[in-house]
Amino acid sequence: MRTVGRGGWANILGEVELDAAMMDGTSLRTGAVGSVQGFLHPVSIARAVMERLPHVFLVGTGAERFAREIGAETAENLLPHAREAWQAWFDAEISPAERAHWPSSGLIAHVRAQVQPERPAGTTVFIARDRSGAIASGTSTSGWQWKYPGRLGDTPIIGAGSYADTRYGACACTGVGEMAIRCGTARAVVLYLKKGATLHDAVSEAVEDMRAMRGGLIGRITIHAIDTRDNHRTVAVNGDGRNEYYLWRTGEPHATRHRCEPIAL
Repeated sequence: MRTVGRGGWANILGEVELDAAMMDGTSLRTGAVGSVQGFLHPVSIARAVMERLPHVFLVGTGAERFAREIGAETAENLLPHAREAWQAWFDAEISPAERAHWPSSGLIAHVRAQVQPERPAGTTVFIARDRSGAIASGTSTSGWQWKYPGRLGDTPIIGAGSYADTRYGACACTGVGEMAIRCGTARAVVLYLKKGATLHDAVSEAVEDMRAMRGGLIGRITIHAIDTRDNHRTVAVNGDGRNEYYLWRTGEPHATRHRCEPIAL
């Protein structure tokens, strides 16, 4: 996996920064972490934030301090394939003059949207409903390759990258998180469900919200959603039809693979 956790792509400084979140749809309790380095399972740290702190969101050195305090598993997350890919980018894009003062020479000009060594797999998201009807969500990512240090996408932001409410349903997103942040996509889908929309219409309304965006980065984003009636829908906004997701129902021996529905903005 190139975009989640250990083995994920580095930021523009060659560091792997991880983001994650969890939400309990019954209590509406949440936990999230962002820009975490040196730990193997950021989603477990996010869960501990939810369960052990009065806060819901920790970032950077604070999140890492908390991870050490709870004994979270450490790891070197920059693996050789990712280090080599970053080095190849660095050698090709950074001039000798800039290298002499790197990284104080400035980063802004080198941060470009969706520059990638290969097609990314996207954020890992789980939305689930158990036998009792309780709904929860979990997300994890290492974000964009060569991103500006400290960049947070939608993954750790409750209401943008994920939202769960046992009364209505859940939603989680992958892809260009900036789009979900601007539109509050995950929360919007659940609110449309609350207002009586079908799951199909709730997701469609969230896509329509995105059509109002002007400027900034507008690219590919996938919206995953479930409701309380065992319905599910996943749409790949500006996707090419190659996007897939897995559905695992109680009693089935394994998850089944499904194609996402492509929709163009």
